[in-house]
Amino acid sequence: MDGAGTINAIGNVAPLRNVILLNALINRVQNRDPDLPGLACFFGPSGYGKTKAAVWNAQETRAYWVEVKSTWSRKKFAEMILRSMGIAPGRTIGDIVEQIGDQLSKSGRPLLIDEADLVAKDGMIGIIRDIYESSQGTVILIGEENLPQTLRRWERVHNRMLDWVAAQPADLREVGLLARLKCQDIEIAPEVLQLVLEQSQARARRIVVNLRQIAEYALLTGKSEITMADAKKITFFSGEAPTPRRTL
Repeated sequence: MDGAGTINAIGNVAPLRNVILLNALINRVQNRDPDLPGLACFFGPSGYGKTKAAVWNAQETRAYWVEVKSTWSRKKFAEMILRSMGIAPGRTIGDIVEQIGDQLSKSGRPLLIDEADLVAKDGMIGIIRDIYESSQGTVILIGEENLPQTLRRWERVHNRMLDWVAAQPADLREVGLLARLKCQDIEIAPEVLQLVLEQSQARARRIVVNLRQIAEYALLTGKSEITMADAKKITFFSGEAPTPRRTL
């Protein structure tokens, strides 16, 4: 993947830094020495674009990808991984885990587990270890900033980690890139892009929200150029909760 290349259609996120970081991590684990472990962790705060990076890389690297839900049981978690592989599940959770391990081993494809914080608990984490041990494949856990510290509770998982990679905050280049995607035909002054970066606290998700605010303002006012004078009339979202309103 060319990090400076053309934005492609897979989520329009190819050149974003966290997409590139995750891509490099997957390739590093896949191409490791056979004596090295095959688990890795990609972590960072909410809104850094980790899921976008996972979706793009799932298609780019042909990885199996599953986004964990808080309501899932152990069996549901294993079944959803197998569903991403297009395989009908066996009767028991043990059968399903063996099927997953077998498919990872035969295919050589990575497994990306998004929202992995939700399986970093007793009873669930053992499934990940069993999948890895039965496949010796590439398994990437993607989660929040404290995921590496959480995983320290389970030494048999923690010591099988090949690498820990931190997702990075967005920079001004990425704001410009996203502006080209979300504010097409609108020329935005560099200082406004800097303001968007600051107001969004360098979180990709909030940057997209604030660029949408600019696009809506431009549509309502008929403007094709946005300056700092315009920015003063736009409500940007910083993630701060609104202050309580006074009651009579």
